[in-house]
Amino acid sequence: MSLTLNMKNKKAEQAADRKRHQLTIKAGRRKEPILKRENPVRTEKPTILIVCEGKNTEPSYFGQFRLSSATIYPIGEGYNTISLVKRAVFLSQEKHYDQVWCVFDKDDFPASDFNNAIAMAEAKSFGIAWSNQAFEYWLLLHFIDHQGGAMPRNKYNTKINKYLQPFGISYDGNGSKTVTVEMFELLTSIEEQSSRNRTQLAIDRAKRNHHQSTFSNPAKQESCSSVYKLVEELLKYI
Repeated sequence: MSLTLNMKNKKAEQAADRKRHQLTIKAGRRKEPILKRENPVRTEKPTILIVCEGKNTEPSYFGQFRLSSATIYPIGEGYNTISLVKRAVFLSQEKHYDQVWCVFDKDDFPASDFNNAIAMAEAKSFGIAWSNQAFEYWLLLHFIDHQGGAMPRNKYNTKINKYLQPFGISYDGNGSKTVTVEMFELLTSIEEQSSRNRTQLAIDRAKRNHHQSTFSNPAKQESCSSVYKLVEELLKYI
């Protein structure tokens, strides 16, 4: 009698277990599947405004940098020194930019205007790519290891074309003042003699001359250029 009762109890427990298992499975089937997707994250490219003194040379040069992870806006304004920095301030207030750079030359402007423009841009946390005497000095450094010191800017055009001529390219420094596609490709090519990239050669040369100069009076730092700082920044986004 006891054995029969135990067997019945055991069967009842097993039946109850099966029932609970079936109910659990059915409950799981009734649950809605998880279909929620994570919202896509939109990453905006940083924007770099480059406000240039020259209307042709600088914008045509910087505009040919192909950046994959940033967007650049090179603008040739025709303003100079202090007025250029003020223009950059105005443009930066009209629209947000992650970086603002001012590109201007010493030329024949008063030393105080040139130095004050640099100080004003620094106070606004703008990047500064200045040249003494002119932007073309930066272009020359792609071909010649000039050690600094006086080089009148009226000699730049002749010197640049001396190095461009063997490649069948010319630079109209007295007219259009445009860095053509062919010229830009040469500036960014490998120099046969050193097997090094010409842009990197220019950066190294400009950086050396800049560091050897005194920073208290940029108007007296001829021949010198801090354009390499802007180019180094752009190269981070290629």
